Amino acid sequence: MTPPSCPADLLERAVHYGLESMEAVGAGCLSRPTPCAGWDVHALLRHVNDSVGAMLEAIELGRVDLVPSEAEDEDGDPAADLVAAFRGGTRRLLHTWSAASHRIVIAGHPIAAELVAITGAIEIAVHGWDISVACGRDRPIPAELAVDLLTLSPLVVNDALRYPLFAAPVATSWPAGPSDRLIAFLGRSPVGMDAAGEPARRQFLRGER
Repeated sequence: MTPPSCPADLLERAVHYGLESMEAVGAGCLSRPTPCAGWDVHALLRHVNDSVGAMLEAIELGRVDLVPSEAEDEDGDPAADLVAAFRGGTRRLLHTWSAASHRIVIAGHPIAAELVAITGAIEIAVHGWDISVACGRDRPIPAELAVDLLTLSPLVVNDALRYPLFAAPVATSWPAGPSDRLIAFLGRSPVGMDAAGEPARRQFLRGER
């Protein structure tokens, strides 16, 4: 088996998929439910942008504050503003990633920058899928990216760390593709939102999702 690509490349591919998923977002989507049970598209977009902001803190400051900064008010077109914030944040993220410290401090614990990149790639890819499904454009996560994320996911989604970050794994039919297997491992039903697990309430990087 070919080993997963380096974390920086993994993050770049996840961002690319996330950006494509954002193309489906329009004003009429914001109130729609998502596979993240209890969250609509508007709330999930704000969460994803906060995740990107946490990663930028990790790179630029070498630490992540557990309390996120207040989100800016959205004037005019909230959907366009949120998508623009994601585009701008991820562009800055990829541009500055090469300057990341070898270790980043989260809640007083040093964590390798590579592990933060893997975590961010999972976060961006799975929520990109959530948003695409909610907005009526079910775009599977690209197979190679899904395989790499599935291979690395146990590093940050193991029995000790899964709850309350993610719901329990969901059974898949055979033969499920890589995207479906990744989505199911992260507690989502590949065939729709009705069978999704209980809502996760803690964010990966800040500790509250």
